[in-house]
Amino acid sequence: MTNAGRSVSSQRHKSPYGRLFAIPGAKAFCISGAVARLPISMMSLGIVLALNHMYNNWTIAGTMSAVYILAVAAVTPLYARLFDRFGQHKIGWAALGLSVVFMLVFALAAWARVSIPVLFVLAILMGCTQFSFGALVRTRWAYALRDPKDADLLDTAYALEAGIDEMVFILGPILAAFLATSVSPVSQLFVPTIACAIGGSVFFSLKDTQPPVIETVSVVAASPTDKDVKAASENLGGTQGYRLDEDGVSLHQLHTHAGKPKSVLLYAGIIPLLVVFVVFNMSFNEFDVSVTAMMKAIGREQLLGLQLAMFAVGSCIGAFIFGSKKPKGSNWQHMVVFLTLLTFGYVFCRLAMDNLILLGIASVLSGLCVSPLFATGNLIVKDIVPPSSLTEGLSWVTTAGSVGTSFGSSLAGMVLDVSSPHVGLLLPIATTFAAVPLAALGWFLARKHNAQA
Repeated sequence: MTNAGRSVSSQRHKSPYGRLFAIPGAKAFCISGAVARLPISMMSLGIVLALNHMYNNWTIAGTMSAVYILAVAAVTPLYARLFDRFGQHKIGWAALGLSVVFMLVFALAAWARVSIPVLFVLAILMGCTQFSFGALVRTRWAYALRDPKDADLLDTAYALEAGIDEMVFILGPILAAFLATSVSPVSQLFVPTIACAIGGSVFFSLKDTQPPVIETVSVVAASPTDKDVKAASENLGGTQGYRLDEDGVSLHQLHTHAGKPKSVLLYAGIIPLLVVFVVFNMSFNEFDVSVTAMMKAIGREQLLGLQLAMFAVGSCIGAFIFGSKKPKGSNWQHMVVFLTLLTFGYVFCRLAMDNLILLGIASVLSGLCVSPLFATGNLIVKDIVPPSSLTEGLSWVTTAGSVGTSFGSSLAGMVLDVSSPHVGLLLPIATTFAAVPLAALGWFLARKHNAQA
């Protein structure tokens, strides 16, 4: 066998993850993107921990966290469109600078115990400077795997990124809870700021792996007196779609189909997917805030980070299983199945909540479905939107998730102020269960659209 044959054979026998990281530059943008994502697991929970410690009020803490997340959700697609239109390197540095500055300002203001209205304004401003690093990394994977021979690895890459999100959520709550209880009630707001600055700087400095920008090029028509134009005109004669006028040769068909890029929201299937993501993402902050209240009530706050991390451990394991083996059936079908299993997982968590060991086991089992859910949603977007709008499409999924978690955070805070953690842990069961028929509807509409196409 030749050396080339051996190389191809060894590539085929490599694990999917081994093949991914053999791609030049993949490790660098994957790791730096992971570090830059630390705020998604720390800032929202950090706000809840800081505000509840300062004012002993779950509603204020949950509402400020929700306001911050809603601000993030509102601007994420706008940043994504800029990244798609002008490139990650060109937009990234300015966006990163704004984000880091406002995170630092909010952390310093909380440390100085400024008034609640001022903190609310700063939380909104901080949220308006955030963008989705996850969408940027996934867009780079899609570009890195554009070769048809690597197309089968995209499922693995998206599952890997979902797993990294969960690893971030393992480290984030542990760090946030430890810093808030052992160092300072606001110290957990400074760490994600530093991580975003370092990880983001490395990520945007990696120009070789960033997707190219598709630019519109102006074409000036040649003069009708040009000899080549005259020859072309005589050859084309009366062919439909072409004409020669005093301004030169114009291709009518090209002008007919020209236009502005289509909004991602107008593609069939995107809206149903976003509705599903809003609803089931409510469950995550409902679970986190309710468990936080429970741990505080029983005097085990020092174990909060570890307890919350169990859910993320399960999700991380689920990501690597999903990335190693592609399940049969459509992505919408997978989503219905995973949502159903997650609902049963939350039921198990509610039944086990009075025993921390059993709750930890239930959290790990429930988390097995989470990363596959996010990977499946991203794959649905990848199948629907064109490559030139992929960052925007993936960011809308992130935005829908952020809107859901903000609603969940606010709802859980209001319920906990008038009831108990036992009631609070019924919320994730209800919201995830409500997402199942919505996903089934999306599956039905997708099948109907495919049949008509």
